[in-house]
Amino acid sequence: MASPNTKPGRVTFHHDVQFERQTTPKDYSKEYRIMTTDIFEEFAAEAITDAMLVEAAALFSTHYGIWSTPPPGRRGGKPGDHVKMSMSRLRALYLPAGGRCSYVRVHVDGVLAGNAFACRWDYQDRQVCWITQLVVHHDYRGRRLATRLLEKARDVDDEIFGIMSSHPAACIAACKAFSDVSFDKISMDFIRTYAGDVMARSPITYVKEGKPCGQIFEDNSKTGVNSIVSGVDTGFFVDHQEPLDALNWIQESGGSWPLGGLPEGHEFLLVFESSRRRRSRSLPGR
Repeated sequence: MASPNTKPGRVTFHHDVQFERQTTPKDYSKEYRIMTTDIFEEFAAEAITDAMLVEAAALFSTHYGIWSTPPPGRRGGKPGDHVKMSMSRLRALYLPAGGRCSYVRVHVDGVLAGNAFACRWDYQDRQVCWITQLVVHHDYRGRRLATRLLEKARDVDDEIFGIMSSHPAACIAACKAFSDVSFDKISMDFIRTYAGDVMARSPITYVKEGKPCGQIFEDNSKTGVNSIVSGVDTGFFVDHQEPLDALNWIQESGGSWPLGGLPEGHEFLLVFESSRRRRSRSLPGR
């Protein structure tokens, strides 16, 4: 999508059959099929208008998350309030001048149901694709929209992928969209060896300044039930109840979660090579 041959604003159409449960006095388990029209659009940075960002900021401000109570000495928003985002801040954070950035969104029956921002840069002659934001409307979750958004964000020249997120679903969606290996097969050695250097070259400030932490980085400061294996101390105190519920569900369902627990003010860190890469270009220590 970010390659020179990509046309800004290219539109692809997808029609999906979704199942919803209908309850009636006679039959509380009746199901019926509904057909939805899902329209995915991809935009290079120069084609992203202020009107698009106003819509994206509204989605973020309503469906990203709410503030938690920060520990003493740390700053955050008002506990219980939605984390807000303005159009100007969205552009400043995710679309830096000169950055190789892009935007993918999906409308479902005319409603903005999800979006993703991506940024690219080079690391050891390989193209990095970093997902800088991924938001899905609460009413449209569970429909693989996150995975499909990231599939649209992918470029044929991408070889390294990364994401920082407090939500397990975002990490799993990235793995499904960008890799042929299962989530439990993601290389912790690769994250430990390369994550810091890859992030340090990012044009996105919060990524560049992020400091990887956790057990694989021999950081023993995060102990206890929420001991994180691979993460970043972002100091961003968003409420973790929904991500932790999702994590509990994954583990209770027998799923593997190699990134560990989630302390307050942290996000999971996932960095991996494309499984579809040209093997002659693979980085050592995978």
